Amino acid sequence: MAFKTETINLNTQGNADIQDITGQISQVVEASGIQDGVVTIFTPSSTSGLTTIEYESGCLSDLRRLFDEIIDPARHYAHNARWGDGNGHSHVRAALLGASFSVPFVNRRLTLGTWQQIIFIDFDNRQRRRELVVQIMGE
Repeated sequence: MAFKTETINLNTQGNADIQDITGQISQVVEASGIQDGVVTIFTPSSTSGLTTIEYESGCLSDLRRLFDEIIDPARHYAHNARWGDGNGHSHVRAALLGASFSVPFVNRRLTLGTWQQIIFIDFDNRQRRRELVVQIMGE
């Protein structure tokens, strides 16, 4: 079993900025030299998350609206009262979505569905420079 770890850097706008990272993950897998296995993407951040979606404007708008409805930024958050940074909702949204995502690959190709892209969402309330950890395991 072989392992390879890489990083991907992103510049984000915050406020539920959604970025399609499928191409970047595919490139890392293809360059890894590992034929078949699993790639795991991890965001070492408590205000961002990873998942898949059909990356088109309607789906992205629907996802943002859903987060606004279930985790309203205007609500009271104890985190904001303690730290005064106004991003309590960002932490809750990230915890709900999750900090990592795994995809199997075969012949150095991700096994995603036709309309399925890997997305990174930055929920923080300001611009950020993010670094994702990409770990590939396989043979």
